[in-house]
Amino acid sequence: MALHKDHQGLYDRIAALREQVTNRLGADLISNPQLADALTKQIDDMLRSVVDTDAKTPPPPDKGLGALIGIGPEAASEIGVTRVPPGIEAYDETITSERIMAVGDMYYLWQHEKIGVFRVVQKLQELFKAGTVRLSGGPGAFALYQFDRRGVLRYTKNDRLSAYKRIFGYGSAATPPGARANTDFKRLFTHFVHQVTLFWRDKRISDVIRERAYDPSFGSIAIVRRAGLDLRNNLKWLSFGNLNVLRVEVMQLLEEAFKILNAPDIKRLFGADNAWDVVEEVLVRYFNERLATSQRQRMGVTGREVLRWLAQPHILQTTRAQFETLLLEIAEPSEEWLTSAQAMGMAKRTGSARVLPWDQTHPKPVKANGRPKPGVPPERAREFELEI
Repeated sequence: MALHKDHQGLYDRIAALREQVTNRLGADLISNPQLADALTKQIDDMLRSVVDTDAKTPPPPDKGLGALIGIGPEAASEIGVTRVPPGIEAYDETITSERIMAVGDMYYLWQHEKIGVFRVVQKLQELFKAGTVRLSGGPGAFALYQFDRRGVLRYTKNDRLSAYKRIFGYGSAATPPGARANTDFKRLFTHFVHQVTLFWRDKRISDVIRERAYDPSFGSIAIVRRAGLDLRNNLKWLSFGNLNVLRVEVMQLLEEAFKILNAPDIKRLFGADNAWDVVEEVLVRYFNERLATSQRQRMGVTGREVLRWLAQPHILQTTRAQFETLLLEIAEPSEEWLTSAQAMGMAKRTGSARVLPWDQTHPKPVKANGRPKPGVPPERAREFELEI
C-alpha cells in the first residue's frame, strides 16, 4: 500500500535519477542518441514495476478512507500517511485483437464487393439458367448450381451491405435496426495511413541529409501512435455482434466464387487465362464498367494488413527503436494503399496534414463573407485555408 509521502518520494527519486544520469552521460548521449532511449526505457521499467507491485497490494477494508478523514485507530495525523491508489487500467490497452482482425477481413471483402466479384458470379448464374452460354456439365457449371442451391443458407447481399455500412460507413444500404453508420472510419483510416507514410518519408529524408540522423522532428512516433489509437478506438465499438461469424462465412463465399471463376469451362467460355480475367471480361461485356480491379484488390490486401497490425499491441510501444521496427511491417503496405487510393481520387497526399480534428474532415473556415473573422490572427487564417 503506497502512502502519500512514499508516492511523492518515489517520483522525486526517479526525477533525481534521470537528472543524475543525464549529467554524467551528457557527452555520450550527444554522440550516441540511442543510449538515451535505452536509459529512459530502463528507468521507466523500474518505475512501472514498483507501481504494478503496489497496485497488487490489497487495500485495507475501508480502502484508506478512515485514515484520510481521521476516524478510528488508523486516523492519520498528516496527509503524508494516507493511502494513494496508483490509478486504473489504461483505456487504450483494453481491446480484443480478434475483433479488429475481423474488421480487417471485412475491409478486404468490401473491396472485392466493390470490384464486383459476387455480381459476376450472379451474372454467370443468370446466363447459365437462361441457357445463353455454352455451359452444361463441366466443373464450373456444376459449381454454379451448388453455389445457387446453398444461397438460402447464407447471409444475403443486404446483410453484407448493411454490415459494411455499420462498420465502415460505406455504401448506401440501410444499417440494421438500432445501429448507426460509422461515418468516421474513412477519415480516421486515411489519416493513420497518411501519418505512417509521412513518418517513413521524413525518416528517409533525414537519413539522406544527415548521417545517423536522430532528430525527433524527423518522424514523430507520437503522431503516428495517436492516429492509430484514434482509429482503433473507433473500431472498438463497431466490431461487436455478428461481425465475426459473418466475415468467416463471406470469406468462404469469396473463396467458392473464385473457384467457380477459375474453372476450366468458365475460363474457356471467355477466353480467359485466370479468374481475374473472367471478372474483368464479364464486367466490361455485361456491365460496361470502367475497371479498377488492380487498385481495388491491392487496397483490400494492404488495408487488411494495416488493420491487422493495429489489432496487435504494437501501437502502444513507446520506445523509438522498437516502434520503428514494428511499424516497418506496414510501411510499404501503407504507401501502396495511399498510392492506389490517390490514383482513384479517394485520398490526397500532402505534407502538412499532421493533425486531424476529431469532429470534421476539413478545418473550420475562419473567414466570414470573404473576410477573416474577428480575433483570428492573419497567420492563423492562412493556416486554416489549407485543406487537410
